Amino acid sequence: MSSKYRHKVVCFGEILWDILPTGTVPGGAPMNVAYHLKKPGNEPALITRIGNDDWGKKLMELIRQNDLTCYFFQRDYTLETGKVYAKPNEHNEVAYDIIEPVAWDFIEWEDSFEEVTKNSEFFVFGSLAARNSVSKETLFRLLEIAKNKVLDINLRSPHFNKRIVEELLQKADFLKLNLAELELITGWFSDYTNINDRIKSLRDRFSISNMVVTKGDAGAVLYINGDIINHPGIKINVVDTIGSGDAFLAGLLSKLIEEKMHEEALEFASGLGAFIATQRGACPVYEIEEIGKLIYNQNVAV
Repeated sequence: MSSKYRHKVVCFGEILWDILPTGTVPGGAPMNVAYHLKKPGNEPALITRIGNDDWGKKLMELIRQNDLTCYFFQRDYTLETGKVYAKPNEHNEVAYDIIEPVAWDFIEWEDSFEEVTKNSEFFVFGSLAARNSVSKETLFRLLEIAKNKVLDINLRSPHFNKRIVEELLQKADFLKLNLAELELITGWFSDYTNINDRIKSLRDRFSISNMVVTKGDAGAVLYINGDIINHPGIKINVVDTIGSGDAFLAGLLSKLIEEKMHEEALEFASGLGAFIATQRGACPVYEIEEIGKLIYNQNVAV
């Protein structure tokens, strides 16, 4: 197999700059997932589009510095590289102003996308990439090809609607969402209040065989192969939560690729997500050994 098709995970969608009160950092859920997948030694591919501007050039430089491939990047000569103005509040919740239209709204079909997706184990996508018809059309063509379709739903108002979300859910094999998103979506068609009942209602309505729900500092719950596994979370001092959910997903996928026990996969995902929340921005510099130390210290303290 050609080296450019060796990628076990393909991430599709937005790449951008998060503009925070404290500074500007790289972001976008697909890029964040790819960045954190690389840390344990995976070789993710990222399908995205940047502008022909300094913002785009800086993202390309960062991608290369972190030994990630830019092979599936497109360049837009009309639209700018994506930007998001992110404002955390006193509860560590973040409000996002996601600029549109930008380059990643216009990811056009390329035949190389088909080959790399067909040869991957996991295809990661979210709802933002479906806000524009061009990227959405490319996405849905790839969803017909992908083996294991991982939907990181990532609802950002006003960039989604019920129809689009349900279309995406119908395509998903594995769903990652937070507790607020679980409550919102299941509230459209049920009156369940118990988290396990909500999960099973999504499973039954959309035929999603596996899903994981993050609950902030209350931990996470993984539904996989009919089993429900809980993790209580890891106690940390939060700096900002930007990208922590993306890191969580990357941690989970990395352990599933290694075929680790599901409990171990959920623990590692929780540790990676928690660690990123102690850092500024979604893609800080770190060594993967730091996650093991955090998990170990938590277990010793308990």
